[in-house]
Amino acid sequence: MIQTTAERSWLNAYPEGVPADIDVTQYSSLVGLMEESFSQHRDSVAYSFLGKDIHFGQVDQLSTAFGAYLQGLGLAKGERVAIMLPNVPQYPIAVAAILRAGYVVVNVNPLYTPRELEHQLKDSGAKVIVIIENFARTLEQCIGNTPVKHIVLCSMGDQLGLLKGALVNYMVRKVKKLVPAFRLPGAVRFKDAVARGSRSALRRPAIRADDVAVLQYTGGTTGVSKGAVLLHSNVIANVLQSEAWNQPAMSSLAGGVQPVYVCALPLYHIFAFTVNMMLGMRSGGKNILIPNPRDLSAVLKELSKHQVHTFPAVNTLFNGLANHADFNSVDWSHLKVSLGGGMAVQSAVAKLWLDKTGCAICEGYGLSETSPSASCNPTNSKTFTGTIGVPLPSTWMKLVDDEGREVAQGEAGEIAIKGPQVMAGYWQRPDETAKVMTADGYFKSGDIGVQDVNGFFRIVDRKKDMILVSGFNVYPNEIEDVVGKLAGVMECACVGVADEKTGEAVKLVIVKKNPELTEAIVREYCKANLTGYKQPRVIEFRNDLPKTPVGKILRRELRDKK
Repeated sequence: MIQTTAERSWLNAYPEGVPADIDVTQYSSLVGLMEESFSQHRDSVAYSFLGKDIHFGQVDQLSTAFGAYLQGLGLAKGERVAIMLPNVPQYPIAVAAILRAGYVVVNVNPLYTPRELEHQLKDSGAKVIVIIENFARTLEQCIGNTPVKHIVLCSMGDQLGLLKGALVNYMVRKVKKLVPAFRLPGAVRFKDAVARGSRSALRRPAIRADDVAVLQYTGGTTGVSKGAVLLHSNVIANVLQSEAWNQPAMSSLAGGVQPVYVCALPLYHIFAFTVNMMLGMRSGGKNILIPNPRDLSAVLKELSKHQVHTFPAVNTLFNGLANHADFNSVDWSHLKVSLGGGMAVQSAVAKLWLDKTGCAICEGYGLSETSPSASCNPTNSKTFTGTIGVPLPSTWMKLVDDEGREVAQGEAGEIAIKGPQVMAGYWQRPDETAKVMTADGYFKSGDIGVQDVNGFFRIVDRKKDMILVSGFNVYPNEIEDVVGKLAGVMECACVGVADEKTGEAVKLVIVKKNPELTEAIVREYCKANLTGYKQPRVIEFRNDLPKTPVGKILRRELRDKK
């Protein structure tokens, strides 16, 4: 479906050279995209990990062998293979192997508890899991209740060469003691699996654009975790959309310069899966794999060795890095795109990042169900807009009320999204799919937004996070953005708590940047900047905020701990 500029008012905001629509038929599958990259960029570095470079040709060779090993297990086309790894080279190798062999990637958070892991393995029906030994004990505790029949064990040093690999594994296992004792009879080491696979040929199954590529689980913090079914065509579309959208900024790279991506977000999260790994494949770019983004000193030490061009991150990571004493050890002068997503970027953080790097944070928006990117601010912007930008090429967004009717211009409504990147549905949950998909093909996001006259969308908040104070709607993002500008505030989060008089009241949790900040100062500031019903009833100071592995603040946990 192609619409005119009049029907898509936001097209007027597109930078020169960005197409209104992309050709989603360029590849018949992600396998075609990857194999094109392996051929064109064979001798270029695909991944940099702990000082070791892995080239595209090596990813090609290793994934071919590992794919043949998986086929040797007797799996039928379309079987699910779970990956439970941090940002290590085995992750992209495993993804390429699984897809080339005709199987489906099931992304698993390595920090899952046995209960969460059991649910996902049972729900997906995965018969194989590729897991790092650090979390093997978790699998041991639940594997008897899952359909998993084959285990491939990875270690941190697998791809680092004999000497360095042995040293890293010794440090991880014996010095840092990060590998609890486990017993998984029959488990095969990753290197052994590759060696076995290299002795046979990879069969080439027919893979179509409408075959399932990924099960991306979502909703774990809001209810039962569901697998978003992402087809090969969904992810291909989002890669091409992202490439087109980044072009105004990335086109200033000198000819022949390889684009370099910071991969600090976990690859098992759809954000990094698409905008780091798959877009890196498409562009022939190098991804700097960061295994532990919470160790900010180590992140900055690694980045100081590279010239970085693209940095996808969440607000908390931008904030933590910009406030770190070693921030200036990195040469940020080559940075072209600072892509903010996953949660609202606060204006105070955006200002600090711009001041320190000269590269404005370009906030985007998406969900697991949209592969993930749906909208973004122009990447050649020199300022932070506080919006989620405009829909990407070939994407339509509208705001609807509870009955599904489109709301009037300027009114708040639920964001609904349509485009080639929207999932096929939730895995084996037609009832849940029916709740979020409209008759005309739009996905209802659960996010409340408004649209301005230029077509830019602004998130007001999640439906579930809205606080109702004496009948008035209070949106946590607004409170957090205001309080985030107060001197002395490092991070903050806002939730609703029960109140006898008003039904709900605002609770504000703050992480201090300096000890001089007091409750009295915060209250005075809020009184000056927020109307009465928006002012926090409860103010609490903490040393840190509960977050997902991606860095998104878990408001639910703050609500639960009243």
